[in-house]
Amino acid sequence: MTEAMYNASCGSRYSEIDEDLVVLGESFRLGEIQACRFLPNGLMNGNWRLDTAKGAFALKRIMDVPLPLARRNLAVLSELADVGVPVGRPMATFSGQTVAEVAGRGYCLIPWLEGGHQSGTELTLDQAGDLGVLLGQIHRSLNDERITTLLPPGAAPASAPVTIPAVAHSEADRFLALIAALESPTAFDAAAAEALIERKVLLDKFGSDRPSTEVALGPVGWTHGDVQHRNVLWRDGKIAGVIDWDRIRVRPFGEEVARTATVQFGGEDGFLDLERTVAFVAGYRSVVPIPVPALADAVERLWWKRMSDYWQLVFHYDRGDHSCDHLFLPAERFLAWWTERREVVQEAFAAMP
Repeated sequence: MTEAMYNASCGSRYSEIDEDLVVLGESFRLGEIQACRFLPNGLMNGNWRLDTAKGAFALKRIMDVPLPLARRNLAVLSELADVGVPVGRPMATFSGQTVAEVAGRGYCLIPWLEGGHQSGTELTLDQAGDLGVLLGQIHRSLNDERITTLLPPGAAPASAPVTIPAVAHSEADRFLALIAALESPTAFDAAAAEALIERKVLLDKFGSDRPSTEVALGPVGWTHGDVQHRNVLWRDGKIAGVIDWDRIRVRPFGEEVARTATVQFGGEDGFLDLERTVAFVAGYRSVVPIPVPALADAVERLWWKRMSDYWQLVFHYDRGDHSCDHLFLPAERFLAWWTERREVVQEAFAAMP
């Protein structure tokens, strides 16, 4: 293995990659693998750039979904490429499979898409609108008859479970107990404990504002599930590609609109850029005319989900996975900001520029 290929090594979580590359190179008929560089931006899966005799490729170790589901999603990806959605077409192995398995580990390979990620206020207002248009096109394309033949029926009304405050309160107490029992707590543990105490205060104050029904409003259909800055590539000011299609499933469209806006224009910054949110939603509604009440319902449901969920702490304490630690405290700051300005946020989703 060349010195450049040692960049494939990325800790014990992916310690098998060097050995797996030999099999993968043969399976996908890549010729000589000249370099393999680990891409640290991925949160749920392992990702590498391969430079090979056949060109550059993005290699993903599939860890976030079962492999049969990954195969289904990759088949959808090929059809989306045919209808003009900016995605990479999955490569097939010599046996015609889009997922290669090595000792039970699944991998997929897609030609490298040139471009960069742009988060938050890095987007101009026009680009924010373009992102909204793209999300609308994805929803329309995924629910086109040509694509839905690859997917199970999914038009049933969506159930949107609502966590009751007592359950969220109990979960906060569970994590506080775990932290209190640590022999050598870290700075992260101390900050998490402080944030959990503050979250309990918010739960007590705003628990009665949670959604009153588990039936979401508005159109429902197949969605990408994670359209945001980590999964959108830009080149020369234009969208060059959308990646990470592991989470395709049926959702209320408004749910993904609200999630994309809050992750892209808020979240890690601790506040929501309202002006870009207005432009983004307007772009989406130019393609999918979703009613304002459905957006309002989706925004409140997402707010409460953030209020009652601790997924980063589940990763950290329950799974021993610290890859998302850096997202927890910014998300707490954003939740506090959002909670104080819920009406203003609703106005941004309802506005037209």
